[in-house]
Amino acid sequence: MIKLYRSALVIFCFIFFGIGAFIISFLIIPYIKLFVKKEKRRECYQSVLRNSWKNFIDMTVRLGIIKVNIKDYERLTNIKNKVIVATHPSFIDIVILVGLIPKSICFAKKELLHNFLLKDIVKSICISNGLELEEMKSVTKEYLDEGYNVIIFPMGRRHKQDEFPKIRKGAAVVALNSGKNIVPVKMYTDYDFLQIGQPVYDAGDKVINYYIEPMEEINIQDYITSDEVETKKNITTSVANALYSIVE
Repeated sequence: MIKLYRSALVIFCFIFFGIGAFIISFLIIPYIKLFVKKEKRRECYQSVLRNSWKNFIDMTVRLGIIKVNIKDYERLTNIKNKVIVATHPSFIDIVILVGLIPKSICFAKKELLHNFLLKDIVKSICISNGLELEEMKSVTKEYLDEGYNVIIFPMGRRHKQDEFPKIRKGAAVVALNSGKNIVPVKMYTDYDFLQIGQPVYDAGDKVINYYIEPMEEINIQDYITSDEVETKKNITTSVANALYSIVE
């Protein structure tokens, strides 16, 4: 009975999420385009996304679906102008991080550009993961030069705590191209939730704990050598060591 009740709550939350996406796509974004100066639009788009996603997560917490446990809250919420790399235990990880960390931009699947409900949000607020390398470098550098954080899941897919997918070099490329340091953020849950192939409504029979911990900042200058390939490899190894170290 408890599982059915929690399943109903999760479905309700995602209906609410869809309604919010509809309002942003068809009311708020058009309003911003009409009445906000072009140079201020990006800031407005990001603020709308952050507040919307923060309210969504707050609602799931109030309903008892999840609980967000943060180690060193002040440091996490004060990350500024960095490349943030994080583990990826569930579908809503990016929603949690963008809601928590001000002025953060995320990548979105290129397939969402064809989604009726989400395509305008992706175009206005996110970075498509379908960009060619040089365009991706240009776009991420532009955001970072403007003081934003860029959030990346360097393993490229959702994974369980005891899984260790290969870390891709994209974060190293973005960091080196922009000259910004990397902040690893470790995330994991005590119950598999919103995993690949798992039903959305599977929320178990008790509150699901999310544990989030910002790790030591990676200074990319410490890894730069005359060999660019070796430099990217060293930075990527450092990211893997930070994200996959044993959780205390």
